[in-house]
Amino acid sequence: MSDSIQHECGIALLRLKQPLQYYQQKYGSWCYGLQKMYLLMEKQHNRGQDGAGIATVKFDMPPGFRYIDRARNNTAAPIKGVFAEVYEPMRGLSSEQMNDPAWAKSNLPFAGELFLGHLRYGTYGGGSINYVHPQIRANNWKSRTLVMAGNFNLTNTKELFNLLISLGQHPQDLSDTVTVLEKFGHFLDEFNQQLFRKYKDAGHPNIEISELIAQHLDIPQIIAESTKDFDGGYTMGGLIGHGDAFVCRDPWGIRPAFYMDNDEVTVVASERPVIQTVMNVRAADVHEIKPGFALIIRKGGTLQHIQVREPQERHSCSFERIYFSRGTDKDIYRERLKLGELLAPQIERAIDGDFDHTVFSFIPNTAETAYYGMVKGLERTLDERRIAQLVQGGHDEVSIREIMRHRIRIEKIAVKDIKLRTFIAQESARADLVPHVYDVTYGTLQEGVDTLVVIDDSIVRGTTLRDSILRILDRLGPRRIVVVSSSPQVRYPDCYGIDMARLEDFIAFRAAIELLKERGREALIAEVYEAAKAANASEERQVENCVQRIYAPFSAEELSLQMSKMLRHPDMRAEVHIEFQSVENLHLACPNDTGDWYFTGDYPTPGGARVANQAYINYMEGNKSRAY
Repeated sequence: MSDSIQHECGIALLRLKQPLQYYQQKYGSWCYGLQKMYLLMEKQHNRGQDGAGIATVKFDMPPGFRYIDRARNNTAAPIKGVFAEVYEPMRGLSSEQMNDPAWAKSNLPFAGELFLGHLRYGTYGGGSINYVHPQIRANNWKSRTLVMAGNFNLTNTKELFNLLISLGQHPQDLSDTVTVLEKFGHFLDEFNQQLFRKYKDAGHPNIEISELIAQHLDIPQIIAESTKDFDGGYTMGGLIGHGDAFVCRDPWGIRPAFYMDNDEVTVVASERPVIQTVMNVRAADVHEIKPGFALIIRKGGTLQHIQVREPQERHSCSFERIYFSRGTDKDIYRERLKLGELLAPQIERAIDGDFDHTVFSFIPNTAETAYYGMVKGLERTLDERRIAQLVQGGHDEVSIREIMRHRIRIEKIAVKDIKLRTFIAQESARADLVPHVYDVTYGTLQEGVDTLVVIDDSIVRGTTLRDSILRILDRLGPRRIVVVSSSPQVRYPDCYGIDMARLEDFIAFRAAIELLKERGREALIAEVYEAAKAANASEERQVENCVQRIYAPFSAEELSLQMSKMLRHPDMRAEVHIEFQSVENLHLACPNDTGDWYFTGDYPTPGGARVANQAYINYMEGNKSRAY
């Protein structure tokens, strides 16, 4: 992706199903769980680099002994920082101590059976360590102690905050992290109290009641009650102090979650290939947590995959398929190939069918798979041309060789060279560095003759394209540069996990506004502002996404043409042409992941339209705050 955008977090949960001694004997270390957690987190570092954290629960610790440990870090290398803290107490220990699981469990932090890890990209609270997960809600009763981490954004945090107040609570923060923790904590307390009264009335002494509560807590019902008012996308993981654990997923399947289970471990992660690689299992061994379902791991080791919310029409995030998730997933790899392949007819039109004078490449690194698919589609196009010419007959060897001579010209044009360092304080100095983020391979084009086609997986802001990539590609002297996006035009803000909250950041939105002004339709800009304010002031749960009116007067082709003009830097010599994937082709390539609100404005939850309206209101009022 040429524009660097941040996105949803990652989670990892691991439950050891055998005593620590088992792993010491079989794998040579009781640290087996910690080692796997490190890999599960490291393999998901793409999902958030603002912070990392891990929490561990030790089973059956006697009173007076610590049974929950947590390490969090928000430095430049947070995973490394977390595990440096985890392993620090082990430094200098004798081999006898390190090879004694019983001693380790009694004397070392993180020598437990249940682990919850988190990779954070923060949309609230900046880089503060206080907002790094896992979060802990502590209590002297194990069955009331809660540890949580999640990949989520909720559109109605203020509403949920007020609900907590109505329950008599006094939340200390407006963040969705604290609100979610307290919401779950409230119902965990309530169910604990119900069971306490039940067993107390039956004559059980308090010391027995604690164990009875732990055995009979209705975890599915706690999750159902806690999440019933949530509007947003989420995967949330929780550990309860006595040893139960859960991961629940939103009813629309917006945020991803996968799990595997065998006799040794239960593992949950945000991405399937992460589990495959770390645990060395087949894709068939890794299962999706269904939308509206929860995976519940009881302290005794039993596993439930159970519905806790009514599943809605599936709207899992298509950006996961286009960009965010690891391309080593078998389905995502095929889908990205297909996204590129489906662009072939558009590209053929954009180059006027002149393959002999066109070079094809990609913007590294995430567009590479779509590039292979694009080349496959273009080769098929050339094959059809050859077949049509050959079936006409009457060809001698020379003419056949001429027909067969035509090939797709592919080159590695752009090379990602450096990562800009923000320690350069002056804005002008940073601007001077921007054109050097990428380098090019010289001598690959015929100057003034060839067209250069480069594929990117998405175009969001267009800033890096205009100020860096296109200017660098222009050094090669192409007659025309065609930039092809394997995703459709990004027009609307996200409110479910990806940090795209301001409309003015989108090149597609800016293009629509410019076209309205050019065509004398500025009145519509003000009309939509008033409509958005009226919609968001309504008490109706579902309101109109008024921002869709801004795009309605224009075809996708008109917007693409306007963006082409806006993204061509005045210093460039080459023509610039931008092509986007269609929404229809997106769904052909990714039929099971239909969350397309970024492109269509059709949000799966009622809060989405309100967020889009608020983003427009903020734009009109010059308010730089996020819209949720």
